[in-house]
Amino acid sequence: MLLKNITSFNSFAPKVIYHLLNKSTMSKRIMLMFAVPALFLIVSTTSCNSKTSDADVKTAVDKAIAANAGPSTVSTSVNDGVVTLSGEVKDEATKTAAETAARGVNGVKSVTNNLSITPPPVVITADDPLKASVDNTIKPYPGVNATIQNGVITLTGEIKRADLQQLMAALNSLKPKSIENKLTIKS
Repeated sequence: MLLKNITSFNSFAPKVIYHLLNKSTMSKRIMLMFAVPALFLIVSTTSCNSKTSDADVKTAVDKAIAANAGPSTVSTSVNDGVVTLSGEVKDEATKTAAETAARGVNGVKSVTNNLSITPPPVVITADDPLKASVDNTIKPYPGVNATIQNGVITLTGEIKRADLQQLMAALNSLKPKSIENKLTIKS
């Protein structure tokens, strides 16, 4: 029964075992002593050759990210199947999509996501609305004057030391390009 099952396989290892079982008892032992390590060596060598190379994994990951995460500045590196993502993306959804795409590639063992999200651009307020906001902000501070040119607030006049920090915080919240402080501090 065992021999019948072995002969039905169509591969190298079962054929070797079949021939070993048909030898005399002493020959069987000697042959098995050499055949088992040899078969182990053949199987392990064959399985090592089927491993996907890091270069192939990188190519597949790059294609998957381009197809799923859209245009971005993601760079990838692969070391022993561990993929590292770096660069900048526009939002959290793109960051997650890139990682998910990389994880779905055959040969990837794990993914280290070092992607950062590009901060939104700084909005600089135009002069006319800025001028109106600055005028309202400096009203409680008599003796303080302000001019606005190309998004830059220039402060002149006098202010109490205790009021300076509060005024500067209020003006910074208006998002000017910069503030030039030429105020004289009075006691």
